[in-house]
Amino acid sequence: MATRNRAGGVTIDRYSVVLIAVAAVLWASDALFRNQLISHLSASQIVVAEDGLITLFLLPVFFRSLPELRGLDWRAWLAVILIAAGAQALATLLFTASFSYRIYAETFVLQQAQPIVALILASVVLGERRRPWFWVVVLVALLGVYMVVFAYNPADPLSALQHGRLEAGLFALGAAVLWASGTVLGRYALGSLSFWSVTSLRFTLALPVLVAVVLVQYGVGGFGHYQVSDFVPNLLAIALVPGLLALLLYYRALSRTPASLSTIAELALPVTATFIAAWQFHQPVYGAQLVGTALLIGVIILLNVTKDTAAEVRSPGALAAAEV
Repeated sequence: MATRNRAGGVTIDRYSVVLIAVAAVLWASDALFRNQLISHLSASQIVVAEDGLITLFLLPVFFRSLPELRGLDWRAWLAVILIAAGAQALATLLFTASFSYRIYAETFVLQQAQPIVALILASVVLGERRRPWFWVVVLVALLGVYMVVFAYNPADPLSALQHGRLEAGLFALGAAVLWASGTVLGRYALGSLSFWSVTSLRFTLALPVLVAVVLVQYGVGGFGHYQVSDFVPNLLAIALVPGLLALLLYYRALSRTPASLSTIAELALPVTATFIAAWQFHQPVYGAQLVGTALLIGVIILLNVTKDTAAEVRSPGALAAAEV
């Protein structure tokens, strides 16, 4: 058994950047189920039910993690709390709120700020330094995503930013910043905790925040709008696939991946979401989208192959914090 576990761990470590991209693809799959719920449930009602189900599944993990938590310093606790309240709870609500304005181009273009913010935070918080060629790779990845998302009209984001609503843009930008910080803080927390513990804490600590949001918005009656058909299959599928499975895979792979590489692999999310939307609404697939997808896949494979040699020297304190 030990040999098999070790082999599995080596495999995940070897392909960690690729597996983060796989986790991002799983995140995007929630659109297949969430669209069935938005007709009678708000964003906060969907997210709190999803989080509650995952918390229930992870309760045994949470109790097993308690001895691990006793040794955490205040910085690690702060990182975990910010991940739960920010990246898990508030970011999801902000992104959904931005979409409610139906200015999708503005939302998508501002979401491209996420890797930029994450790269800056990875340098400041974790001390990660990239070699010069890495920045060329980042530009290629962003170009690939842009080609996929805006293939139908490359100038659409400019028009959206000029004529869009300020609130929609602020919501999208806020979500991007919180998700970027979640990547960096997750890498930091994995220096003190197992990926099982980080995953369970992310959902467990986010649940009171989400419950409070629903109570403020709707009162106790906000929890009375669910139907049995909401849970099976839709909420259950969201909780198990883009929720539990994707986050466990993500944090396991992130424990062996620099945050600055992870944030590029996470660009698989908007690419996958675009193709899912095209399939759902019977939209055409453009040649530029296929080229953009190929560029992003090439970047992810390149980063996976070169991840052990791409980093420059980090400060001793930051290196100690980032190592597992």
